[in-house]
Amino acid sequence: MKYNVFKLLLIAVLPVLVISCVDNMPEVEPLPTEKVMFDYRIPGQFPLDYYIYSDIIFTNTSPEVGEKVWDFGDGTPKRYKSVDEDTVMHFYEAPGSYYVTLQIGEHKKTQIITIADIKPIVFVDSIDTEICEATSTKVTFDKVIPNPANLDLQYQWIFPAGTKNALGEIIDTLNVEDPGEVIFGNVGSQKVILNVVMGTRQLNEGVVNVQVGYKDAVPTLYYATQGGNIMAYKLIKNPPKGTSVYPFDLGVSAGEHTFCLLCDEEKLYMLDCGKQFYYVNDEAGVLGDGKISVVALDGSKVETMITNVGQAAFQDPFYGYIDMDEKEFLYYADRNTGIIKVPITDRDKVYSKANYPYYVEHNYLGYYNNGWGFGAIGGTFGKINNVWHWCKFYQGNGIYRFTKDDILAEPRKDSDPAPAAGIALKTMAPKSYAYSPAQNRICFTLMDDGEHMGLYECAYDDLATIGDSKTKVLPYKITYNGMSFECSKTGPASIEGTGSEAVGICQMAYDEAEDCIYFGYRAAGQTNVPPTGIYKHKFGTTSVELVIEGPSVYGIVINNKPSKLF
Repeated sequence: MKYNVFKLLLIAVLPVLVISCVDNMPEVEPLPTEKVMFDYRIPGQFPLDYYIYSDIIFTNTSPEVGEKVWDFGDGTPKRYKSVDEDTVMHFYEAPGSYYVTLQIGEHKKTQIITIADIKPIVFVDSIDTEICEATSTKVTFDKVIPNPANLDLQYQWIFPAGTKNALGEIIDTLNVEDPGEVIFGNVGSQKVILNVVMGTRQLNEGVVNVQVGYKDAVPTLYYATQGGNIMAYKLIKNPPKGTSVYPFDLGVSAGEHTFCLLCDEEKLYMLDCGKQFYYVNDEAGVLGDGKISVVALDGSKVETMITNVGQAAFQDPFYGYIDMDEKEFLYYADRNTGIIKVPITDRDKVYSKANYPYYVEHNYLGYYNNGWGFGAIGGTFGKINNVWHWCKFYQGNGIYRFTKDDILAEPRKDSDPAPAAGIALKTMAPKSYAYSPAQNRICFTLMDDGEHMGLYECAYDDLATIGDSKTKVLPYKITYNGMSFECSKTGPASIEGTGSEAVGICQMAYDEAEDCIYFGYRAAGQTNVPPTGIYKHKFGTTSVELVIEGPSVYGIVINNKPSKLF
């Protein structure tokens, strides 16, 4: 009886199970297929490059049948093919993006195709020495010129001034396919241009920059150009007659405001304080955009040491210092709080106070409320005879001197005295300085208004004599052809910034070999001031030389380790 009841229950449930299984099966719908389709390709030598004049094969792959109408989007007549012809060929005479349409009956398909222009690719084929040296190294060139249509080519090579052929003859242009061996007569980036006419069409020029060094090892000057790149310049004391020295373009962007460059003989360090370096309302602490980059001396590699992007704007890196006796840390000053130190081997780090505590903050020195305020804004800093020297030009003026032992363990109390080294040029507004250990002399800039602004040089011990007297400092002023290097906080020579925070002469580079300094000056369209460019001043003299006229320079540094190139 129980068995029969079980049978009846099973018979009753089975239809439900069957129905349930059927209802849970997914319904598969076929994907829709386009009625009109086509593909395209390039046969021959350049199968991946869609150049002008390249024959492009268009193939109909449509399920739809009927008369085919091709429109290549370049204004050429539409092409009609019979039902059994599925392949057409077309080329474009001008670069650009084109809409290609295939229509069959009432249906059509459109695809976009991008056609590239042809440009000669020029490169150095060989040099007969380890590096290319001016006046002696023989250089040959090669080129790649895609020519899908095998059109006639006409060549014109353009060489920089001072270039010679293998026979020693000066050449400027050569209308030949292969210019043969050439020798460059000048140091620096030497630009070679190749102009090509293909058929009747002038192609865009091909360019190669050849880095040409000097026969002897000499120091290298690096500088950051405003709105441009990092440049390098060989400091050749007496170049041979007929040989000029030009800058090298490293091809590395100088960023927004790289006020400071540092060099440890192996690498270049760019301290870029970002787009806006003066006061900005950043209550949320997220407007920082500065960073420190590490650049190979030849520009071949760029790494990020530490970035402040997205952090507080006032903690962007402004000025820095590397102690060449230790080469262990890079010290950098933010806008108005203190100095931070970073292990020189750090890479790809993001700044935080927790990970990078201040080496010193303003309120951890005896100068706090005793010479400067907490938000004192400064410029160049570094060590002279193991004593820190820090330029300040707002919220406390002068060159503030202190030692490591002067840094307090807690914020200054009224009972804490100022450091014994004291303040030099108090009441004045120094922005940058450089020191000559050979002569114990110091060169500095003042951003004071009126006659006191400009460039100065004196014996280091004379700082005590000058004291805080603006009258006593005037005899030490250095001029160029009788014109002052005006660097006012409020005048047009400031160019950028505000009355409190102007750029001025932001850095000086010390040349150990010649005991001199280099600096960049910007005239800002003023008259009766030195022209914009890079200047050289030799310690112990009143001499100032305009080395390179034209470049608008921020940070500047010398790699004092001699080299033929970099």
